[in-house]
Amino acid sequence: MLRPQDSATRERKNLDGVWDFRLDTGAVGRDERWFAAPLDDARPMAVPASFNDLVTDSKTREFFGDIWYQRTVRVPRGWAGERILVHLESATHRATVWVDDVEVVSHEGGYLPFEADVTDHVTAGSEFRLTVCVNNTLSFRSIPPGVIEDTPAGRTQLYWHDFFNYAGLHRSVWLSAVPADRVDDVTVVTGFADDARTTGTVDVTVATTGDGGDVELVLRDPAGRTTAMATAPVTAGPTRLEVPDVHPWGIGDGYLYDLEVRLLGEGGDLLDSSHLKVGVRTFEVDGTRLLLNGEPVHLTGFGMHEDHVTVGKKHDPALMIRDFELLRWIGANSFRTSHYPYSEDVLDHADAAGVLVIDETPAVGLNMGLGGGIFGGQGYTTFSPETIGDETREVHAQVIRDLVARDKNHPSVVIWSIANEPESETQGAEDYFRPLFDVAREADPTRPVGFVNVMLAPHGQCRVTQFADLVMLNRYYGWYVHTGDLAGAERAMREELGLWAGDGKPVLMTEYGADTYPGLHQLPARPWSEEYQTELLDMHHRVFDDIDAIVGEQMWNFADFATTSGIMRVGGNKKGAFTRDREPKAVAHLLRHRWTAGRDQ
Repeated sequence: MLRPQDSATRERKNLDGVWDFRLDTGAVGRDERWFAAPLDDARPMAVPASFNDLVTDSKTREFFGDIWYQRTVRVPRGWAGERILVHLESATHRATVWVDDVEVVSHEGGYLPFEADVTDHVTAGSEFRLTVCVNNTLSFRSIPPGVIEDTPAGRTQLYWHDFFNYAGLHRSVWLSAVPADRVDDVTVVTGFADDARTTGTVDVTVATTGDGGDVELVLRDPAGRTTAMATAPVTAGPTRLEVPDVHPWGIGDGYLYDLEVRLLGEGGDLLDSSHLKVGVRTFEVDGTRLLLNGEPVHLTGFGMHEDHVTVGKKHDPALMIRDFELLRWIGANSFRTSHYPYSEDVLDHADAAGVLVIDETPAVGLNMGLGGGIFGGQGYTTFSPETIGDETREVHAQVIRDLVARDKNHPSVVIWSIANEPESETQGAEDYFRPLFDVAREADPTRPVGFVNVMLAPHGQCRVTQFADLVMLNRYYGWYVHTGDLAGAERAMREELGLWAGDGKPVLMTEYGADTYPGLHQLPARPWSEEYQTELLDMHHRVFDDIDAIVGEQMWNFADFATTSGIMRVGGNKKGAFTRDREPKAVAHLLRHRWTAGRDQ
């Protein structure tokens, strides 16, 4: 599945704006066929956006169940004879789509795209009614998981991830026109033909629909000059393009070639043209090192969240640009898409900026011990036939496949993370995760695969790290343990990290930090103060610098973010280097000094 685009043979229409919106508080919408007529009692709602933060009442903000969106769409009259697709970039956490009164597609998974061919149900030049029923309920069969509990106050959605369960249509919705015979998918693998890395290689595999004869590949540099081209039959395997005097893609140097994939008919006429940005680079694990284009790289940056005031998880280009400007200012060269896939626009921008990305699935909260510690006791077993089991794993496996299918061609994406902080110290965890690593490597044999380990599964007890290509650790020495005792925290952290470093794999610190209330100052430094956050990070950095196997430091978090209510959180999670409205705390200047040392600031 290719993303909608405008090309010589393709066209798209953006459907963002104000839609009709209604919460299905009685769970009757499907039976009453709300999709078959204009929505009664509808209110206006922005698309894209999280509906939760646009309202003023808690009942709507906390709603779980079916959430209905609807609008009318006019098909451009020039699209007669084309295949017409409806494409949704995300719907959290699942959705069903109708065109007029015909169901055209259902999809499970809240952060990845899906589409439907609606050609037989629409007419060029005419209008149709587009209805999307989003459902944000979490269960033990969903990724991320959750459970509905009956309480004295009524049915309540419980979940074990430490960020707010925003829902809705968070990203753009498109109508697009494509040829019947067309390019359906493209897979690109890049490398170098010589040790000096002067000649790049771009191996291209193309899948098509219809009866096209040949595929013509044209690679152009940013100035539009053709640097390589080849033609091969549609049925052929990968076709290699060699790029002389190649400009490699690198950190801070997001050099991108344009690959045009042209599907030709038997007479050589153009049936379809699709474009893809390509960065020529390699990324690999070498012992305890990470190598980008054959050279060791040390990751600096953050775990982040798609989270902004008012719009929640909406993707917004202006907010994205601000975040990348702050990443550049502070000297970050990487981030993790914690804890779900981000908008593909974010990855496009990372490609162009030369920023490395750890791309993560929404598998967060698969740990009843951790969830009970933060959100209160709940008494569930993590892995069992009644909780997280075989059905959950099948959903998890499909999410991995869908993530790789969407993001496999982005040069910025260098590591797959298949889960964040799951239970990993039990036999159930080992049995659950072993096949998922196989799924990830089958989907993409070219990138390292890992998961993020939590403190409940320290070195010697984790049974899942054995399957990973690298070690990714979330550790909160000085915060959740040894709180306020940085000397004790440093001793304990040195001991544990030294053990992980001895396993012969690269070690990435994917989370470390402390909640910090902006503007709170204390001497001597105490927890929650800006001074304490600064001293805690200083301590961590001393330890990192003494252990060669540590090849990355991603502080938690880039910016403060919204969570569910609770006594552990003061207006959300406050571990950000920046406030939720993107102003720096004191620690941001410490990180900037460390991460920009020796470069022109």
